[in-house]
Amino acid sequence: MATEQSSTPAAYEKLLEQYERATYLGDANGVLSWDQEVMMPEGGTPARSKQRGAVSAAAHELLVDDDVGAWLATLVEAELSAGKRAAVREIRRQYERKVRVPTDLVEEISEATSDAHPVWQEARGNDDFDAFAPTLERLLELKREYAAHIDPDADPYAVLFAEYEPYLDLDTAERILESLREGLVPLIDAVRDAERDLYSVEGTFPESEQSALAREALETLGYDFERGRLDTAPHPFSSGTQFDARVTTRFDESEPLDSLGSTIHEFGHAVYTQGLPREAYGSPLGEHRGLTVHESQSRLFENHVGRSEPFWAFFTPRFNDRYGTDLTPRQAYEAVNQVYEDNCIRVEADELTYHLHIVIRFEIERELLVGDLDVSEVPAAWNDRMESYLGVRPETDSEGCLQDIHWSHGAFGYFPTYSLGSVLAAQLYAAAERELDGLDSKISAGEFDPLHEWLDDAVRQHGCRYTTDELIERATGEPFTADYFLAYAESKFGELYGL
Repeated sequence: MATEQSSTPAAYEKLLEQYERATYLGDANGVLSWDQEVMMPEGGTPARSKQRGAVSAAAHELLVDDDVGAWLATLVEAELSAGKRAAVREIRRQYERKVRVPTDLVEEISEATSDAHPVWQEARGNDDFDAFAPTLERLLELKREYAAHIDPDADPYAVLFAEYEPYLDLDTAERILESLREGLVPLIDAVRDAERDLYSVEGTFPESEQSALAREALETLGYDFERGRLDTAPHPFSSGTQFDARVTTRFDESEPLDSLGSTIHEFGHAVYTQGLPREAYGSPLGEHRGLTVHESQSRLFENHVGRSEPFWAFFTPRFNDRYGTDLTPRQAYEAVNQVYEDNCIRVEADELTYHLHIVIRFEIERELLVGDLDVSEVPAAWNDRMESYLGVRPETDSEGCLQDIHWSHGAFGYFPTYSLGSVLAAQLYAAAERELDGLDSKISAGEFDPLHEWLDDAVRQHGCRYTTDELIERATGEPFTADYFLAYAESKFGELYGL
């Protein structure tokens, strides 16, 4: 009987080899991007833009080569294992999108986003949206052109959304966002009307101590520093591969819980990346399953673990030892779960109002892309919607429409995955609770391995083997639903605020 290796069509071997080379270039570009945001000298942008543009173009050329199309055609009727069929499916999906986009446009977009980063950073620092507006307009034009090449008859936002979430369509995203708005707005109103104030942590907490506690939290939760590192960045993020998954955070000496929450959020991303199959690196089977699933991993650890009462039963003594405070676990639990009335910043938002921040960005991006909103109108539109949806009006553009890094990356269509990921996190955590006896007790004892092992089995080991909806149903036994998140939010905040 022939072995799988010997029976594998030559076309598959050649296709995978070509895809792996493109992957390696893309990962190298990721390191260049990380360096630009974390360590690169301020004057390095002109060269870095050219470097990243050239690498992006080279990776694109590999994936749209005529041979790739020929190999894919050969494999349509080939007998392949389930894993190899999945790899071909993923490569085919990428090829069919990328082959329609000219390489010079890919290179131009890469250079433009690299150029945009310092422009955004300076504009935010100076509270000067007008300084960023021409860059934003250029990126929108490039992304409209990109979407039109892929599908000139489709909603450009839907085309760009599929870059980040290829298997849950835009209708699903809109349905989930609408469910969240309908369920959360009355809950937020009830919380704000409640006659109960939660405990607040006040004082000055040195950055050096916050950094040490962030590192301790990463080590405690299970981050592998031999395959990662912790740094600071203006906008926290994680990036990398299963061999090198890096975390960044930021610090405010008056808000120690924010940096800790940000670090735990990025830990969720990084531990998912570190948990992808190492033997499949370079193949789709060694890649993450889109940003909805990726975000579910970060939100699961940030909210269902890091904002849970069992976690603070375990971690409060470490917090007190670090800062010389005398918090009780209940006080810490309340402090990390306050619902704010006056917060303009998405990354500092509570679990409930966070999703209204996403709705605002979703609406504005869609209007910008189809031309219903002019770039010059963004600050006013942003502020009006913040006031309407959240009851707060930003005093500056830096705490309004300039706060997020995503537009400087050209990442239009990204934001809905944050809410989709939060919803999926609740569904996954509920499944883990059903299957792991005494999960709360394990977390309060600092035992995180059972949860990691469950997530390894349910999510991380599969890479892109399954589509998003298939992975969700395999992991939880049910189709994707917002029911678990809404039930979790009502139960948790109902108890906290005595509703």
